[in-house]
Amino acid sequence: MCFNHTSTSDSQRKRLRGNDLKALANYMKSDQCRNVFLMVMSHRRISTAAGIPDFRSPKTGLYANLARLNLPYPEAVFQISFFRNNPVPFYTLAKEIYPERYRPTLTHSFIRLLHSRGLLHTCFTQNIDTLERKAGVPADKIVEAHGSFATQRCIDCKTPYEDEKMRKAIREEEIPRCEGCGGLAKPDIVFFGESLPDKFHASIPSLQEADLLIVIGTSLTVYPFASLVYFVPEDCPRVLINLVEVGDFDKADDLVFTGKCDEIVRALCRELGWEEELDKAWAETAGNVEVAEAAGELDEAERIESEIDSVTKDLERVLTVSGPDADTEAPTGVEATPATIKDEDHQSCTPQGAEQVNDADKKGGGEI
Repeated sequence: MCFNHTSTSDSQRKRLRGNDLKALANYMKSDQCRNVFLMVMSHRRISTAAGIPDFRSPKTGLYANLARLNLPYPEAVFQISFFRNNPVPFYTLAKEIYPERYRPTLTHSFIRLLHSRGLLHTCFTQNIDTLERKAGVPADKIVEAHGSFATQRCIDCKTPYEDEKMRKAIREEEIPRCEGCGGLAKPDIVFFGESLPDKFHASIPSLQEADLLIVIGTSLTVYPFASLVYFVPEDCPRVLINLVEVGDFDKADDLVFTGKCDEIVRALCRELGWEEELDKAWAETAGNVEVAEAAGELDEAERIESEIDSVTKDLERVLTVSGPDADTEAPTGVEATPATIKDEDHQSCTPQGAEQVNDADKKGGGEI
């Protein structure tokens, strides 16, 4: 892959000795880089280009399924108050997006590789699909900001619900209920009207230990998740790997790589000397595609996977912390020319300004 780039003067840099993948790889192999943090978003954004159909489009199967259920509006499927009264739409959707039918991407395997190399401190993810886990990243290294399908519980008494029973209920289109109190059980996905997981808030202070922050495949528009980029030390290099440029990466040691995330990750691993190891790690995930491969439905799985991303983007929008009524504080930036590296098919552009950071984010409070 060929990159065009503009450069920040090396004299302005504090840790990196250049503005390309080679400089990043050299830093990652140095004694200065011991704690790598990641922020990742949907697996389809990680691996494919834009142009994904909206799940509300009449052309998609998920829309048709949900439309027949007479939702007041599509996002109601992710509202806890609506779910209490009518869980059928969510479980209709859950059967289509249940993660057992999807394979982790090369980028997910890169996260696992960071762990096996002893570099990964924490992976913050907005994904609900558990693909980081399926790629082999230990659960204690993952912070699922919006919850996930990994666990489930009763929405009333909070008693955990067994994994196999949830899988069976979703496959057979049944509504799972708590065996204790009879309340509805649901995966631990954060719905509108629920608080973000305690683990998310508790993990934010650890970002002060970061030697490197890599942001992959995220719009950086949903708070408090997007505010994490401001919690690393002032001299910590921040790297954006994304299809398009987002956020405010204008510090001296910030790098922006635009293009397909899997391709950029492969190029980085080539510079690190990890490419063969990356391919091996990804090959090991082939057995994770249980339902789709067994039924010969890979094409259908790809279609639904695209729709999952659209669903995730709608969920992402719904799960935005409202800021107009809260006190806000603008993040402090460093005046520097950004080191921007572009895919040859993309033209250079100026980074967008950062959104304001909600004070509630820093205090670990607030509900969504």
